[in-house]
Amino acid sequence: MINRAILVGRLTKDPELRRTQSDIPVTSFTVAVNRTFKNQRGEQEADFINCVVWRRQAENVAQYVGKGSLVGIEGRIQTRSFDDQNGNRRFVTEIVADSVQFLEPKNQQGASSGYQQNASYQGSSNNSNYNNNSYNNNQGPKNDTNNNSSDDLKDIDIAEDDLPF
Repeated sequence: MINRAILVGRLTKDPELRRTQSDIPVTSFTVAVNRTFKNQRGEQEADFINCVVWRRQAENVAQYVGKGSLVGIEGRIQTRSFDDQNGNRRFVTEIVADSVQFLEPKNQQGASSGYQQNASYQGSSNNSNYNNNSYNNNQGPKNDTNNNSSDDLKDIDIAEDDLPF
C-alpha cells in the first residue's frame, strides 16, 4: 500500500512551533496549493492543506520560512480524531511531512521571480536526521569546489543532443 503526498505551495501564515510534553518539537502550518484548472468564472482556485512536521525539521521550518514562503513538501496523509471542548468528535486530515524543501530565500517570500533555492532541509518524522545543503545567509547553496559566476556559465557549449528534454 502506498500513502505519499507531494505538494508545492505557499504558506498561508507563519508556522506555529510547539513542543510535546516530552519536549519534542512539532510545527504545524497550512499550504495553499493552486489547482491546475480554473473554475467556470475563469478564476484560479486553491486548496488549503494542513501540514505537520516533527523534531529538528520542525524547528527549521519555524525558523526559516514564514507567511508567503514557497515550499515543497513530501509526506503522508494522516487522519486523526479528537474530542473538542464541547465533547464533539472532530476529524482532521493533514500531511505529516517527511521532507520540507525551502524553494526561495526568506527575503523573497511571495515574490514571483521564479525558482530560487536558498536552503534545503530533509528529515524524517520518525527521527531527527536532517541534511543541510550549505545554508549561507541568503546567498544560496554554497559550492566550495567550483565558484562559478553567472558570467562563467554563459560560455558553456552544450549540443542539443546532450539535453535530457
